[in-house]
Amino acid sequence: MTMAPDELWPEPSERVRELFRDVAETMLARHTEILSGMEEASLRDPRYLAISQDPVLAEASDRVAVVTLKKWLTSNIATPGARVPPVDSEETRTYARNVVLRGLTTDEVTSWRTAQYVVWRWWLAECFRVTGDLKDLQSLVEVSTCSLTTAVDDNISALAQQVDDVRREFAGGAQLQRYATVELLLQGADIAPARAEAQLGYALTGSHIGAVVWTDSERTAHALESASEQLMRACGARSRLTVVAGTSAQWLWIPAKTVPPAADLEEMLSRHPRARVALGRASSGTNGFRRTHVDAAAAQRLLARLRSDLRVVRYEDVQMVDLMASDVGQLDQFVTDVLGDFETASPVLHQTVLTYVEEGLNRSSTADRLFTHRNTIDRRLVRVDELLPRPFTDRPTEVATALTVLRIRGAV
Repeated sequence: MTMAPDELWPEPSERVRELFRDVAETMLARHTEILSGMEEASLRDPRYLAISQDPVLAEASDRVAVVTLKKWLTSNIATPGARVPPVDSEETRTYARNVVLRGLTTDEVTSWRTAQYVVWRWWLAECFRVTGDLKDLQSLVEVSTCSLTTAVDDNISALAQQVDDVRREFAGGAQLQRYATVELLLQGADIAPARAEAQLGYALTGSHIGAVVWTDSERTAHALESASEQLMRACGARSRLTVVAGTSAQWLWIPAKTVPPAADLEEMLSRHPRARVALGRASSGTNGFRRTHVDAAAAQRLLARLRSDLRVVRYEDVQMVDLMASDVGQLDQFVTDVLGDFETASPVLHQTVLTYVEEGLNRSSTADRLFTHRNTIDRRLVRVDELLPRPFTDRPTEVATALTVLRIRGAV
């Protein structure tokens, strides 16, 4: 086995190249499973926390993982064992902009090492599958180790350079300065309110409604500004604080005391089908500035955890679900246990119960809300009790919470 003059690892024989190609083709065919394992491993890495807790950043990170893994595998099918150039794509450039706009550093990217170990375990298993010849296996493993490790190193370095380039491009920008001030407030730092207000151009006194407005792709980010403007007006306000929180997300603070009903907001957003909104509870003062944003961010994360397509979510409507949703499997079991056969009942019955709870268990006002007769509501509630494992009156809160989970997931 000879050493290639332009590489840092042994040059593989023709036989080892064939094995390399075989392993890469198998891995490419199963890349979805591998990516799932990479995501699970990253979520266990505390360095990844700042990314994983933000659905927009997590989605951008996932897209980078997809293009990076595919490039390494396809390159090793075309030229097995050769050094793979780092990825320079729209996905990596978007990710770099998100890192800068969110005030992060490339320290979070070192969590890629955790994902690297997942890829290596898959790769090593395939190496042992394709050959039992110890000499070929040794060469295959040696070249593979150098190839994968160097590819990850090169991609981390390339992304760090892209982040530096973006940071220089944005240096001194008003948005970055505004974001830095907001981060200090959210972290509870000792910053004088008057100074923060001057930097933000926004009063910290009075009541605030925090919101996260986002789209699922940078390509549809043009909808953010118009959707944010409509949201501000729906809250009855004439001004707002807007912070760019990535290439496809904005954080808002709206000086208002009441969060509009979700149905009204959904109707408003019908003009912006690509935009999604999560809102916190109205809260007052500097502490309220922080609390309402935490609410909105938690509501957004809940949609991501439950893989929901819901376009508008108010934290006040999903607070109990959020508190229960740390284990999605247990949450699903809760729904099944509470609802029984009612889980698969007609959406009309589901909506009747949710409205009945919202109306304080008043059958007359429920009938008025649903534009139907009181007797119809009575008959529906009798049918509900027939389907539930226990009478509705025994556990109205639990039933409403379980139905809310179904609504978030799109089943109601």
